[in-house]
Amino acid sequence: MILFQVGRYSHKFNYFCLTFEALKEKTYIDPQVGPVLLRKNRRSRRITLRVSPRRGVTVTMPLLYPFRIGLEFFFSKRDWVLEMQEKQRDRFKEETQPGPEEIEAMRSEAKRILPPRLAELAERYSFKYNQVRIKHNVSNWGSCSRKGNINLNLNLVRLPEELRDYVLLHELCHLRHPDHSPDFHALLESVCPDHRKKEKELRKFRIF
Repeated sequence: MILFQVGRYSHKFNYFCLTFEALKEKTYIDPQVGPVLLRKNRRSRRITLRVSPRRGVTVTMPLLYPFRIGLEFFFSKRDWVLEMQEKQRDRFKEETQPGPEEIEAMRSEAKRILPPRLAELAERYSFKYNQVRIKHNVSNWGSCSRKGNINLNLNLVRLPEELRDYVLLHELCHLRHPDHSPDFHALLESVCPDHRKKEKELRKFRIF
C-alpha cells in the first residue's frame, strides 16, 4: 500500500495527477475532416476509430500508446472518414429530428419496457447488476459502470426487439468483463451467438 502524506509534497502529487489526466487527450485539426479527438483509455486493448455526426471523429487507444500512433492510424483511415462524414450528412438531411414531446414519449416507453426486459435477461443468464437508469445521450446505446450500474439510452425503443436485446446483453456481459477482451467476446457469444451480425445491423441506426 502507498500512502501519500498531506503536507508540502501534496501539491506536487495533485499537479502530477492533473498533468497526467490532461495528457490523456489531444485534438488534431484536419483541414477537411475537422477536429479529431485522440483519446487514451486504460480499458482499450487496440486502436478504434469512430465517426459520429454529433461528437465528431474520435480515435481511442491504449493508455501507454503515444499520440503519434493514434494520429498515424487516423491518417491511414482518412479517406474512409471523409466518406462516412458525407454519408452522415446526407442521412441527417433525410431524417426528421424528434421534438421535445417525442423525446419524453420515448423516455416513458423506455422506462416501461427496458428495466423489466433487462431483469428478465439478467435472470435467464445469471447476471446481477446494481441499478438501471434511462439516459438520453448521443454517445452510446448503453453503458455499464464498475459498480454494476447499467445506463440504457431511451433511443433503444426505436430499435427492433432483437437489436435491443443485443444491447442489453452486451452491457450485462460488461458486468463480468469491463473491457472488450477475448473473454468478453466469448461470453457475449455464449449468450448472443449472432452478436457480430447484430452489431453490424446496429450501425445503421442513429441516436437522436
